[in-house]
Amino acid sequence: MFPPFYQTTLRAHLNESQYLTLQLLLLLLQAHRQVKLSVLASVFPQPIQYQSRKRNLQRFLMLPQLNVKLLWFPLIKYWIGQAQTGRGLNRDQRRHLKKGNHQKYGYWIIAIDRTQWKGRNVFMVSLLWGTHALPGNVINLLFCPK
Repeated sequence: MFPPFYQTTLRAHLNESQYLTLQLLLLLLQAHRQVKLSVLASVFPQPIQYQSRKRNLQRFLMLPQLNVKLLWFPLIKYWIGQAQTGRGLNRDQRRHLKKGNHQKYGYWIIAIDRTQWKGRNVFMVSLLWGTHALPGNVINLLFCPK
């Protein structure tokens, strides 16, 4: 399910049951398109009562391992490394990357935004350099192949 680099990063900081819980949670988020804890707890595939599933998910989401420094920074660093070197990209993507002037400006900016739109939470991470930007969905397509 996760790209190989994600797997190694996540497995380094989570035990096996936490890793499986994260995979299930992401699958449920994609399938049900809800970030409400009550909805996720009602569809979470654990043979325990609803309130216990809800508490279990709350404890999981409060884990100290699920912080920005341990998980997000290595992943963003990987994205930037992929963007600078062009590893894992096809010919058209490498050609497009060479046209970008990110070396000219000498700095990168990571923009993170969250908003509520039509009852849905939208979380976006974008990579910016100079006058160019890659939105989060393009970053996933380019640097996190399925």
